[in-house]
Amino acid sequence: MSVEQLIFYGFAAILLFAATMVVIVRNPVRAALFLILAFFTSAGIWLLLEAEFLAMTLVLVYVGAVMVLFLFVVMMLDIDLAPLQEGFTKYLPLGIVVAALITVEMIAVLGSAHFGLDIIAAPVPHPDGYSNTKEIGLLLYTVYVYPFEIASIILTVAIVAAITLTLRDKKSKSQNIAEQVKVRREDRVRIIKMDAVKKEEVES
Repeated sequence: MSVEQLIFYGFAAILLFAATMVVIVRNPVRAALFLILAFFTSAGIWLLLEAEFLAMTLVLVYVGAVMVLFLFVVMMLDIDLAPLQEGFTKYLPLGIVVAALITVEMIAVLGSAHFGLDIIAAPVPHPDGYSNTKEIGLLLYTVYVYPFEIASIILTVAIVAAITLTLRDKKSKSQNIAEQVKVRREDRVRIIKMDAVKKEEVES
């Protein structure tokens, strides 16, 4: 077994462990940290496949932006873990059955009968002038340009829909500049004139 295969199996074992802990652990902060570990190990596997651009994108976008934001949100929210722990054992048998079915399906699809080294050879090392970023750009903006644009439109519509659903039942505060300019002093301030009285008169 070569050194590259040992590194791959090491990253794969860490990835499986981190993904399992994301589902099993009950603390959402720890689950987010294990998910960050899973992203890092996935990036390491991408590097072994000579996909440097995808590996750096996974680290910068998901770990550096999405997961850090998610982690801060989870840490700022006051989450009551008692209801989460109560429902864990209730749905545990169903979860075990679903996990077993998914495992059997993955073994059947990704087993050595379909993805073994005797069927799919190891990737050939690329020459020195090879650019992974250039190849992805050419493929993305030539062959898959229409699916890429459609996916971007769908994501934009999803963002707008999420904002609309959030503000649907809430009355947003807005300012009417024209009404503010037309305001007069008499509309905001009322001056009351009173005669001066002595302290003894007030107490009596």
